[in-house]
Amino acid sequence: MRLADKVALITGGGSGIGRASAVRFAREGAKIAVSDMNRASADETARAVEAEGGEAAVVIGDVSNSSDAERMVQAAVEAFGKLNVLVNSAGVSGRNALPPEASSEDVWDKVLDVNLKGTYLVSWFAVPEMEKTGGGSIINLASIMGLVGYPAGFDGGFNPYNPSKGGVVQFTRNLAVASAPKNVRVNCICPGFVDTNLTSMLKADDEVYRFLEERHPMGRFGKPEEIANVALYLASDESSFVTGTPLAVDGGYTAQ
Repeated sequence: MRLADKVALITGGGSGIGRASAVRFAREGAKIAVSDMNRASADETARAVEAEGGEAAVVIGDVSNSSDAERMVQAAVEAFGKLNVLVNSAGVSGRNALPPEASSEDVWDKVLDVNLKGTYLVSWFAVPEMEKTGGGSIINLASIMGLVGYPAGFDGGFNPYNPSKGGVVQFTRNLAVASAPKNVRVNCICPGFVDTNLTSMLKADDEVYRFLEERHPMGRFGKPEEIANVALYLASDESSFVTGTPLAVDGGYTAQ
């Protein structure tokens, strides 16, 4: 199995790409620490991991809180003895970060806190643990919107999601260079639009959904499992010479 004897911490593991990655990794032999804000969702993922014959531990917390981020990493180590893989999948968009009555400034702060600061904080505590075992792999979830802007007319230009994910791309590169001597690889996946909770509001508007589907040359949104397959490659030893790379998994979106 491709992840035999490896321990993975997956933030945002209660749904979407995080859950799909947890299940995929478990199928390949990894022990999974599932982190999420929602206990019921995290427990559901843990049950899905166990259904694949894997072992799971659950830790609840907010990635943008330093104490919680440290506790997530320590929970993985305490449950399974080490940490080999971190998937920073926890994220929010401007559409779902806060209630509709929140100010644009508050939304900006929340999105940057979760998407960028949260990725930084959990990685900060994970790297020393990976060093103890001779190295590891950090996989950050960025977005194609960290590489390009929204289509003209789709967004007003002040959406915090793109800057937050652009920051994740640059954080990935910087941490990869610094961590290479420690044998800690750091890469990020830049998905196109994927069928998850983050895009459910977009799908509710048929016109918007069709517009976004058509922006992908393959003519559809991605599936969480398709992103999880790429995360598996980056988590495994098959990608042993890959670090500092933003990998677009987008049905051709950024190729045009």
